[in-house]
Amino acid sequence: MATTLTTTTLMTFARRTAGPGLAAGALAGLLVACGGGSGNGGSSSPSAPEESGKPGTTQVAVKLVDFKMELSKTTLKAGTYTFVVHNDGHHDHAMEIEGSGTEQKTRTLAPGESANLTVSLKNGTFQVYCPVDGHKDLGMKTQLTVGGTASTSKNTNTTNGNGY
Repeated sequence: MATTLTTTTLMTFARRTAGPGLAAGALAGLLVACGGGSGNGGSSSPSAPEESGKPGTTQVAVKLVDFKMELSKTTLKAGTYTFVVHNDGHHDHAMEIEGSGTEQKTRTLAPGESANLTVSLKNGTFQVYCPVDGHKDLGMKTQLTVGGTASTSKNTNTTNGNGY
């Protein structure tokens, strides 16, 4: 009889405490999946399809980690590109692209956030880096070449992250 009472008490406790927590977690997950963003060149984007909604615009995935960046492509042909930037690190990061008369950046992204940055690129060499709090000097930088044949690089790390 004591076992039945204990089992009933545990089930009642679980329903009262875990049920609302699971519902809140599901709602939070739904809100994150549907979330948007705005400001300084970006909106949230949970996925990175190959083509954007704009004709002739190809996407380049950018992964920001403490303290390095990975670009899916490092050599491009002149044209318009949407950089899909995702902060996979534990610190705030952003992406800035500078060179050949271009200087544009995303808004600062909290860990887990994403933003899109659409840029028209001419032939030349571009510096791509994180402009937040000296992160560029910590190794969050890479180079992008526009002109010639486009290439794909799955893992363009800039540094070892200086111990992070």
